[in-house]
Amino acid sequence: MDRVRGTIARRLLVNFRVDPEVARRKMPPGFEPKLVSGYAVAGICLVRLEHERPFPLPRLLGQSSENAAHRFAAFQVDERGVRHECVYIARRHSGSLVNIAVGGRIYPGEHRPARFAMQQTDDAIELSMRGSDGLDVDLRGHASDALPTTSVFATLEQASAFFRAGGLGYSETHAGDVLDALRLDTHRWELAPLEVDMVHSTYFEDRRSFPSGSIELDCALTMTDIEHEWQREPRLRIPVRDT
Repeated sequence: MDRVRGTIARRLLVNFRVDPEVARRKMPPGFEPKLVSGYAVAGICLVRLEHERPFPLPRLLGQSSENAAHRFAAFQVDERGVRHECVYIARRHSGSLVNIAVGGRIYPGEHRPARFAMQQTDDAIELSMRGSDGLDVDLRGHASDALPTTSVFATLEQASAFFRAGGLGYSETHAGDVLDALRLDTHRWELAPLEVDMVHSTYFEDRRSFPSGSIELDCALTMTDIEHEWQREPRLRIPVRDT
């Protein structure tokens, strides 16, 4: 199964600006953080997928699921020293038994089980995730016309271009020495600002990994009803870390 098609019914990108050295320590060898105004950018991608099915199966056979990824905007540096824009995904969760069963086996992306709860109106959303590994996420936000004035992104267009360039995602595997790789291709790309009223992630609030003052909420973005395709890319072996 090399290609999967479906609809991104709802995608929330909750973004944090992070001290670059702190972000670098969370990445495997061969990766470095992608910076904006001197900051690394990390975040939580909370996405509802619908009509997901292997190509070329018809839409009516597709599955729906709630999913989450804790990730970092990054460059993967190859053996020639060439930097490739990507996203490094430290942790994936899913509420779908299918995604959990096939992820990392039949299809790239190992998911840990999680329970999701969501309430949404036309201009507000409240979402929570409880992972089987103890990782919890809570988010409450509402529609906005603009990014926060404190954001590292000067404009919505700059933020949109930044995240669109990270279509290739490398994610952790239980093997430890290889990363799964998956590329997202969308039929259109349209983001809107979301004002965050409250956000909580036990991953980013772990002060052993993210010391006080090293990470701050930057902005949040939404996209809805996007036809897309996931494409398998070659797995990446992690170089041995220098000691």
